Amino acid sequence: MIIQEHVALQSFNTFGINSTAEYLIRVKNKDDIHHAREFAQSKNLENWILGGGSNLLFVQENQPGLCIKSELLGKKIISETSSHILLEAAGGENWHEFVEFCVQKNWGGIENLSLIPGLVGASPMQNIGAYGVELKDVFHSLDAFHFPTGEIHTFSKADCGFGYRESVFKRKYTGQYLIMAVRFQLEKFPRTNTRYGAIEQTLLEMNIANPTIQDVSKAVIKIRSEKLPNPSIVGNAGSFFKNPVISIEYFEKLKKEFTQIPSFSTNSPDQVKIPAAWLIEYTGWKGYRKGNVGCHPKQALVLVNYGNAIGRDILELSHEIKVSVKSTFDIELETEVNIR
Repeated sequence: MIIQEHVALQSFNTFGINSTAEYLIRVKNKDDIHHAREFAQSKNLENWILGGGSNLLFVQENQPGLCIKSELLGKKIISETSSHILLEAAGGENWHEFVEFCVQKNWGGIENLSLIPGLVGASPMQNIGAYGVELKDVFHSLDAFHFPTGEIHTFSKADCGFGYRESVFKRKYTGQYLIMAVRFQLEKFPRTNTRYGAIEQTLLEMNIANPTIQDVSKAVIKIRSEKLPNPSIVGNAGSFFKNPVISIEYFEKLKKEFTQIPSFSTNSPDQVKIPAAWLIEYTGWKGYRKGNVGCHPKQALVLVNYGNAIGRDILELSHEIKVSVKSTFDIELETEVNIR
């Protein structure tokens, strides 16, 4: 097992920010993870996990401690019934490739989550979601390595404390666990979900009247490809901010002044979700550029690195956007991207 020192991380994050890990280890199995834990303890180092680097902004030039790069691979069927299949995927599997695998098998439930960057292990951490579907909708359980004790713990859906782009792994257990495997409950006779966003319109443009999950996946890929910049061309981490959730009472007050402000329903009858992109665009940030950083001209939620930006430049721009939205709407934008 090779532990590298002073490793450049620019190619390990989709923002393309240059930062250096004090130590880095690539883990491919349980023994590697135990070895990483022992090494960190022997040198009194902090552990930190690096997945696909697609929801991460490095603001420190040097990253202290041991960076553990998850490269755990594998997929297997745990059980199946006449209607459902319980499928396990290792945490280091590429998320989009995993979705494509399931779609090709006609196992439904995650097709709306096509083309989301990152690894399977990060999907429950963020409770990833798009186009009316969230990870928690198909989640069954996961296994995670607990660094303080060296034990492997199993988490049910209830244990994960899923919320909007939230889980216990982002707050309560920050840095304590490496997610080794995730299990998904998928449908053998899938029903499509096309109500959210531009899916229905895109399917019409594709001349598809009775879509399959394969069609829905293709539509989502088309939408995301046209709207979001390719990180290999323009550095970005997708949506930088969460969509804020506010009370219906405050929304009605806002609507009197901002008559075009849109909203989406939530699980709570007393709250609505406001598209952060609309708030950012209204306040004039869409397409803004300053030096090597900017707000993407096609999607206001995406902050971009046009060249050799440093993380602090992007963080500063995000702060300016937050202040502007707060001043205009008295709504606090919350960052979705993890800052390190």
